[in-house]
Order: sequence, then structure tokens, then C-alpha cells
Amino acid sequence: MVAGTVADMATLVTFHAHPDDECLRTAGVMRKAVEEGHRVVLVVATKGEVGEVPDGFLAEGEKLEDRRVQESYAAAEILGVERVEFLGYRDSGMMGEPTNDDPACFWRADVEKAAAQLAAILREESADVLTVYDDNGDYGHPDHIQVHRVGLRAAELAGTKRVFQATFNREFMQRGFEAAVADGVIPPEAAPKPPENVEFGKPEAEITAAVDVSKYAAVKRAAMRAHPSQISEDMFMLAMPDDAFTFAFGTEWFIRWGEGPGITETDLMAGL
Repeated sequence: MVAGTVADMATLVTFHAHPDDECLRTAGVMRKAVEEGHRVVLVVATKGEVGEVPDGFLAEGEKLEDRRVQESYAAAEILGVERVEFLGYRDSGMMGEPTNDDPACFWRADVEKAAAQLAAILREESADVLTVYDDNGDYGHPDHIQVHRVGLRAAELAGTKRVFQATFNREFMQRGFEAAVADGVIPPEAAPKPPENVEFGKPEAEITAAVDVSKYAAVKRAAMRAHPSQISEDMFMLAMPDDAFTFAFGTEWFIRWGEGPGITETDLMAGL
């Protein structure tokens, strides 16, 4: 624990679908909470079994899920996470893929059963704050949507009142990438584009919390690098210059369950 005392320590539980999701969505608020003396717990629904890796990346006989679990622990150490738990479901893959039909995948999980698993952790930790995803799971990924459903139900079961749905600010991202291309920071061909026919993130008007995590940009980037099976050095998140990365990833966006619309909060742990 970096700062604070037991008396003023609160607990943030952050719930994600796959290893590496935590770095992309909540790494800043996780490290911020740690630096401010709070306890951070990471819960991951799956081990990311169907992620894609380059040929020859894995050692002979090595399973992708084993590598991704190792990467999760490495990133968690960088972020200061004190507990990591996996719920044990299989990765469902992208929406519409045959892997969605696997009875062991998270998309097919019974919401009440999965919520009871998470609620047990929330009770054990006396969780003050829980993060999940927005109702579209950022971009329609089945496991992300299920994190939303399971997470909200778990909060109800455990009595966790402060729930934030991690999302992306659609307009902010578009403005930022357009500016980066215009300024020559990012080549036009390297600028990420939302998948076609997919709603990516949420409109700015629906967001209720914007947390400035620019102070932790380097730590966030280091945590991303701890997931080399999914985030390679030539991907735009790691390839862009430091100032561009800080602009793009230096704010984390949330919708507080039961609040809004309108951005009125800048700290998930305020008052705790």
C-alpha cells in the first residue's frame, strides 16, 4: 500500500471479461486508487482462450490461456493490485462466432450463478466500488455485455452501491484521432477506426464520470506491455508517441449506475 491507513482504506473491485481488458479500460483508476491508499481487486471472467497470437509466439505445448493468466498477474503487479481472481468461464469470442455456442463460455453462463460468484468476492472484500462495462460492452462483445449483466446483478446481491460502467467517450476519441492525424502525430493509415456496423463506446452526453489518469499514463502503458500475446509493440496503443498516448488514454470514462446524464464526477473513490 502506497499511502493511507487501514482506517481510511476503501476497496475497488474491477470486473473484466479477459486478461488485458483491465489495462485498456481501468488501469489508470486502478493505479490511482492504489497510490491514494486503497485496496484494488481484479476479477476476470475468462482466461481469454480464443485470443489470437502470431505463429511461433507460444512455446511448444504452451496453452494460450496459461500465458494470458501469467500476463494478468504481471500487469496486476505493475498496477499494484492486491488480489486477482478468475471466475473460470471460457472465452466466448466475438459476437456471432461458433465459440458463442460453447456451453462453458461466459456468454452462455447463467447470470444468477455467475453473479453469485462475483457477489461472494464483493462481500469478502467489503467492496466499496465496483467497475463493470456499459450495456453494449464497449463494442458489442458478448463477454463484455455479460460483464455488465453479471456485474450489476452481483452488486445488487452484495449490496455494493457504487457501480461504475467503464466505457469510451465516442466523440472525444474521434476528435482526438482526427487531430492526431491532422498534426502528423499518427499517419492516416494507422489511425484506429471503429468496426463497421458496431456502436463503439457511448455518446459524451451519457457519460457521468471522467477521471484524469494522465499522471499514470506510463504505468498504464507498462501494464499493456505486460500482455504481449495480445498487445504487440506495433499496435497503435504502444506505437504512438508518449504525448499522443497520454491524450488518448489519459482520461478514463464511466457511467455511474443510477446517475446522470452529464459528467459530474472525476474520482471513483471520492469521499471514501
